[in-house]
Amino acid sequence: MNYHQLKNALELFAIQDRASLKEIKLRHKALVKKHHPDAGGDDSEAIRNINEAYQCLMDYCSTYRFSFSHEEFMVQNPEERLREQFSYDPVWGGRDPDKKHL
Repeated sequence: MNYHQLKNALELFAIQDRASLKEIKLRHKALVKKHHPDAGGDDSEAIRNINEAYQCLMDYCSTYRFSFSHEEFMVQNPEERLREQFSYDPVWGGRDPDKKHL
């Protein structure tokens, strides 16, 4: 697999920069359902292209090295980033647990 093949697979699946494995699988299922011969779409070339693109994405995902850094966690969980950013802010009703309050 090369980057050009990966980009083609992403375009076929209409995936932007980020997608979960679940989203990729759901998109594959929807595309196969749409183009399957039993659904009236007798385009075996489209099914072959969809399955090749899916295999390319699965190969990439299986060798992807995940980052478990604090920064990546905050990108993946924006609610937690906001909670961490504002939870101790007195304007938002938060208190710093390390400080004594009256």
